[in-house]
Amino acid sequence: MTVMEQRGAYRPTPPPAWQPRIDPAPLLPDALPYRVLGTEAAAQVDPGLLRRLYAELVRGRRYNTQATALTKQGRLAVYPSSTGQEACEVAAALALEDRDWLFPSYRDTLAAVARGLDPVQALTLLRGDWHTGYDPREHRVAPLSTPLATQLPHAVGLAHAARLKGDDVVALAMVGDGGTSEGDFHEALNFAAVWQAPVVFLVQNNGFAISVPLAKQTAAPSLAHKAVGYGMPGRLVDGNDAAAVHEVLSEAVRRAREGGGPTLVEAVTYRIDAHTNADDATRYRVASEVETWRAHDPIALLERELTERGLLDEEAVRAAREDAETMAADLRERMNQDPVLDPMDLFAHVYAEPTPQLREQEAQLRAELAAEEHGPVEEHGSADVHGSADAHGAGEARGSEGAGR
Repeated sequence: MTVMEQRGAYRPTPPPAWQPRIDPAPLLPDALPYRVLGTEAAAQVDPGLLRRLYAELVRGRRYNTQATALTKQGRLAVYPSSTGQEACEVAAALALEDRDWLFPSYRDTLAAVARGLDPVQALTLLRGDWHTGYDPREHRVAPLSTPLATQLPHAVGLAHAARLKGDDVVALAMVGDGGTSEGDFHEALNFAAVWQAPVVFLVQNNGFAISVPLAKQTAAPSLAHKAVGYGMPGRLVDGNDAAAVHEVLSEAVRRAREGGGPTLVEAVTYRIDAHTNADDATRYRVASEVETWRAHDPIALLERELTERGLLDEEAVRAAREDAETMAADLRERMNQDPVLDPMDLFAHVYAEPTPQLREQEAQLRAELAAEEHGPVEEHGSADVHGSADAHGAGEARGSEGAGR
């Protein structure tokens, strides 16, 4: 006799017909990526916005090529280029108000620069000088995130806190298609939807998580379809169409600001360059695939639209390129200057109130630096004096090297 067959056993009644909590239809993305350029919708876009997008795209492309060159010169340890993805980067920056926050990944240096961050400061992490290299509060750009998707819960937390405080702030979090396979992605979207946090998630689907193609990451119809599982709208957009990405992101930001909650936007784009300068992309993709995407270049798409509508002439094209070259020359000159680093900065930004252990370590380092600067102490004995003299000589050499910079 089973437990359910015993006299007096609990026998649940059949459940009522299941009804969805909300209608999922409005949350589903379009079947095809939304486009503006080359369609009738392009005529409705502000010409001034189109020209600004174009100038930023040209500037961004030059920024990518210059930063890549700096890695070959040893001035950058690594650079994850966003060549081919500039429309996503620029649109993300321009869709936000000054009071909003941008949460970038390691590939989104261009978005940070388009938002107003100093181009050199945006590369400081990749140079190996600082973990961040800039004050996130100045431009409301969170630190560039190297671990995949960890910036997404941070964006949700900031957006939720802003809402609780009554601040009119939206957070826009950027992530690649590889980041959607991380647990942080799930946690961030779930919390954002439950809390109705004013946050927008932009997934740049560039086809590969390093060498892993999208087909080996998910069986979903699209990454935008994942939104419905969390209870938020999903939008699918052509990531190389700068006007379309800007429109979709602007609508999502506006919706979040008005209390409508989060949105997941998937921008279908392509990584033209390798994952980083340390990657050999020829091992996992063919050249013909890359060339196919070059024909759908975001700069060429926008330039064609502007030219056909009489909004861009040769002089304007030349001016945009000259401005980009000026930026690149300044970046190159400043990156070729060795930074002056203060060892005491190791302790400057660890805790708001330094711990006793940290104060002890700081004092120890300060004493060692002072010993190098002022020479040996006599009472240490001959062996110690010899060692201190060596340290003093090293200090002089370091000082001479610094003076030469």
